[in-house]
Amino acid sequence: MPARPKNSWFNRQIVGALGALAVGAVACTGGTPYSAAPIVTTTTTPIATTTTTASTVLAVVPSTTPTTTTTAGRRPDGRHPARTPGATNPEVTQSSIHSTICVSGWTSTVRPPSSYTTSLKEQQLDSGYNIGGDTNPSDYEEDHFIPLELGGATRDPANLWPEPHDDIIAKPESSTTKDSEETSLKDAVCARTMTLVAAQSKIVADW
Repeated sequence: MPARPKNSWFNRQIVGALGALAVGAVACTGGTPYSAAPIVTTTTTPIATTTTTASTVLAVVPSTTPTTTTTAGRRPDGRHPARTPGATNPEVTQSSIHSTICVSGWTSTVRPPSSYTTSLKEQQLDSGYNIGGDTNPSDYEEDHFIPLELGGATRDPANLWPEPHDDIIAKPESSTTKDSEETSLKDAVCARTMTLVAAQSKIVADW
């Protein structure tokens, strides 16, 4: 008689037990063997953020000495307060004046090119922004209502308008008179005898 392998009875018992466990597992899962679902991993991409610099349009500040307006809602100098209320450059603040407006030559670094201001002036004149129907661009200076030397917005149409020269309107309302006041206010701001906001508000009130 051939020799029986050692522990054969024990091996049969183990195989039987494993088979019973497998049958029980199938029964517990409704007859379908359990299969683990694959693990899915996702990668979250950060949302890119952008920062834009926009000018701040000022509310019209009433003058302490009321000025007259035409029936069309314009000032005697031709400015439409609704169309050109004034706007400021957010990069110019009280804390930055000595690195911006008080630096000699700084305005030339932010002044828009004449190609832009001339084109805008012609559009404004043709759309009714003129004195007595005069649409000749050479009779006007495309002016920053709040000047660059007081932190006015550089390209915003809310801060640019066709200001008539001396020979078009009386001097008290002309571009030459306004330029003189702008210089005086800028000197006061840089000397710290007037705040930047006060100077901006005075321009809006006076003009």
